[in-house]
Amino acid sequence: KRKERKIKPHKSSQKEIMEDIDNNNNDNNNEEEEVNALSLSDMLDLKEDDIPEEEIVKMIKIAQTKNEIKKDKNTEDLISKNIYCIECLDHPMVYYCENCEDNFCQICFEAQHRKGNRAKHTVKIIGEVVLRNSNNDNDNDNDDGTDEELENDEDFMKDDEEPDDYMLNFRERAKYIPVRLTLQERKHLRLVESMLSCSEYTTKIDSVIPSMSSNNSVNKAGSGLSAKRMYQQLQHICALFSGLAIAVDYKIGQQILKNRDYHVNEQFFKEILELGRRHKIMNPEKMRSEYGTLMYILQDACSNQNIELLKFSASKPIFTAFQKLKEGKAQNMLDDPLMEIATRAIMEDGKKSRYDIRMEVQKKEKAVKYLSKRYSTRKISPDDIKHCLYSIGDNNSFLVFNRDPIDKMIELLTSFFSPKKYEEKYSLSIFGGQDGSRLTHSHERQYHYCLQSLTLWREISNDMFRLWYLADQDLVDNKQDYRLKDTGQGCHRIQQSPRVAQAMREILHRVQKKVGQGSEWVGSSVVHLGDDNVPNALMFIDKYTQVPRILNPIVLTIKNLPGLLKNKGIKKYVDQAFGGPEELKKLILWDFFRHAFDGSGADNFFDAGSCIDGRLTSAWNWCSQLDTKPYYPIFKLSGFTGFDGSFN
Repeated sequence: KRKERKIKPHKSSQKEIMEDIDNNNNDNNNEEEEVNALSLSDMLDLKEDDIPEEEIVKMIKIAQTKNEIKKDKNTEDLISKNIYCIECLDHPMVYYCENCEDNFCQICFEAQHRKGNRAKHTVKIIGEVVLRNSNNDNDNDNDDGTDEELENDEDFMKDDEEPDDYMLNFRERAKYIPVRLTLQERKHLRLVESMLSCSEYTTKIDSVIPSMSSNNSVNKAGSGLSAKRMYQQLQHICALFSGLAIAVDYKIGQQILKNRDYHVNEQFFKEILELGRRHKIMNPEKMRSEYGTLMYILQDACSNQNIELLKFSASKPIFTAFQKLKEGKAQNMLDDPLMEIATRAIMEDGKKSRYDIRMEVQKKEKAVKYLSKRYSTRKISPDDIKHCLYSIGDNNSFLVFNRDPIDKMIELLTSFFSPKKYEEKYSLSIFGGQDGSRLTHSHERQYHYCLQSLTLWREISNDMFRLWYLADQDLVDNKQDYRLKDTGQGCHRIQQSPRVAQAMREILHRVQKKVGQGSEWVGSSVVHLGDDNVPNALMFIDKYTQVPRILNPIVLTIKNLPGLLKNKGIKKYVDQAFGGPEELKKLILWDFFRHAFDGSGADNFFDAGSCIDGRLTSAWNWCSQLDTKPYYPIFKLSGFTGFDGSFN
């Protein structure tokens, strides 16, 4: 039983190492001098052939042991208090299962007891579902300075559109929405991008080193991290830091090169590296090559052994809109009903007239002006509040371009196909081993499988900024060691990502409740994260930012088809080759919903299937075969150039 599980005691060698560390700190004996003999300057002055490997490996083991003992102690404390879920050790307990004899949070309980014999277990409610509370404290200096003219404007106050509940929860959303970069920050951003574009950090540091074991894996970034690799890490990290400092201030850069005191300018390095991460989240199509290098540099700079040598951690949490408003005591603005109007993304969808669009823009400008004036204080100016509003508006624009294509695909699925009725020619049923499929589904089961997968992708895109924020924390968390491994697609950093994994469990649970009404969940609920399929949080984010790139060309091709048919030659071709535009639309969608969700695309049969990650793998496999489809010329005529976009 899980209740009887105990934390394994630390090995005697670990205890001895920690006792030696304590004794050395108290007595200042010769062994301490030997372990700490290598300072940052000494390391950088060494030549590659003169690296004292034994001393460096011992230093790494000590740093790792400290981290492991601290991590195990925290886990033991959570279990001993018995107030947290036995599964995730993160959320407070809500249910007690008498059959399992364990405490669960709401998400883990419903995931573990969703079906089978566990669904019949006897349960007691021992806690309450914790809802995120909104603070009602407000310290506004301009409470009496409301704009009566705006408040009395009936056209301004009323709104015809009804957004969903998520869009109205601005207090929670703002905690994960980065703040727009200022003009000065954009100047520093260009410097960071230039530095990363000419860096070969990952090429040299993450190359497959000779100490790889027979199972194609390199041990943890401590015991298996050779002295040579750590030496190269420090060399590259310090060179990048020195280059940034010299480019910004030549005199300070000279002092750093001379004294090697990088920790003196700790705040500068933290802020300038945070700019690149913040800019990437706001603009996923930018820094497609440089962002991975930036995160891996930070990952190594924030490792325990490098923190001890550099004397600081280069990581800083992403600066969000909520944090900026909270510093100015203006966070209550996020609960104002006008937030939806002030941050709305105004799009031309072909149904609105110019007058309607102009009126929406005016209404939005009035709302921004009203909110920035009402909630400004001595600590935050109206311009700063506008800056936060525009940042939240950027998130809404992101959702329009990344979530809306999924909504349109769901609409196409439900309008062209039905789970109960279907034409024999356009049945969605698939059979394992035929046409590359590795799953066997009837028409109805495949319909629900596609609908559930698209709904899951929609919820992930809807929550992408939160997932990205958590992924950023997981990647630079020095408690989560990584190991290098050849996964069959190159050498990758395998690292556990507990924050992203927990968030994905929440999303999956929400989707299963949403689409499970009237039909059971089709396929596996396994979320690959920290293994060969999805090595770390960076790869997870990269995979799911590709969803709109896959779906957008399909949506645009079907949308642009009526315009293409105005050309007589194209219309004749469509009629003769496909039997008309409606038959062509059905053919495209039928082929996509069958073969983009058939479990194919993995390196081997065992990695393929219906898991959460495998659904996206199958879609990519369909994309790679698009040029072999009979309707491919229609995609080209619609302006299709590729799924991967531009790396410039």
